[in-house]
Amino acid sequence: MKTYLLSALSIAVIMGCGEKKEKSTTPPPVEKKQAMVEVVSKEVDKKVDILIDGKLFTSYIYPSTIKKPVLWPVVTSGGNEVTRNFPMKNKAGERVDHPHHVGIWLNYGDVNGLDFWNNSDAIPVEKADKYGTILHQSIKNTKSGEGQGSLETTSVWNDLNGNTLLDESSQFVFKAEGDMRVIDRTTTLTAKDQKVTFTDNKEGMFAIRVTRELELPSDKAMELSDSHGVITKVASPDNSSVTGDYLSSEGITGEDVWATRAKWMKLAGKLNGEDIALVIIDHPKNVGYPTYWHARSYGLFSANTLGQKIFSKGETELNFTLEAGESVTFKYRFAVISGAIPEGKIEELTSSFGN
Repeated sequence: MKTYLLSALSIAVIMGCGEKKEKSTTPPPVEKKQAMVEVVSKEVDKKVDILIDGKLFTSYIYPSTIKKPVLWPVVTSGGNEVTRNFPMKNKAGERVDHPHHVGIWLNYGDVNGLDFWNNSDAIPVEKADKYGTILHQSIKNTKSGEGQGSLETTSVWNDLNGNTLLDESSQFVFKAEGDMRVIDRTTTLTAKDQKVTFTDNKEGMFAIRVTRELELPSDKAMELSDSHGVITKVASPDNSSVTGDYLSSEGITGEDVWATRAKWMKLAGKLNGEDIALVIIDHPKNVGYPTYWHARSYGLFSANTLGQKIFSKGETELNFTLEAGESVTFKYRFAVISGAIPEGKIEELTSSFGN
């Protein structure tokens, strides 16, 4: 009886041990570590750096020379700058048009008759009173963390004499997910002490100016800079490294996306061997949703939620107004994706942003 029990027990132990060995050879799932997003204010340099695992993703800069705070440069996970360098620094082979196109910005072409969009140091002094300037006021808060960080700022939209039309409060949330970088911008504009009208205008509103490689190929003559800033007019430009192309949520591609409405737009191309997609996503609660796209082949990529007249050929018009003390909020999502885009990823980013 005793021998029988021992044999049965031995069998049970042997079988049990076999099961345990089989389980122990399978390694437990390893949780993927989230990237560290650091938001570092450098007031002396008039900027805030956003670092992902110690490498620069972008900087919020507010020098007096560019008439508005912007995010510049914007760098992919592969280390390539997707923003145009002009007029901040020289890069061989880049266009030198539109000096007001710097980095990523938010402004508008007609606010109580003032042009905030086209203002730059290139405007002649005798015409400066027709333009508005967005002046950075404060860094309200910065937060670093695993996977995401945030920045809160205040600014004022002023005329040439320093009179404030709008108070601006903005929040930027910076996210890192593998080889994807995301910026969510939420901006609230409040009319100061008078009625403010955003007269329907094609120049607006949330925009990026991209580097030459991400433009759409063009055979038109253009002015290009060399590495020393010397400008040359080129009659037949070299398009061998120019690879950009647009795709809208409505399936429209190329230059045809201009003046169309869509909830998102993608600009994709290759830069130094890295496949890159830039995506701007409109928010369902924005005035004028879904936005018209002021997206040009030469590298201006902009969502204009307040402009409609020129894009619709006069069929619709939106002259948005705020009474003194009234506010409006705009939200935009910008994604920088390196490598192949998983099927449905842009729709996923759009859906989660709209909630």
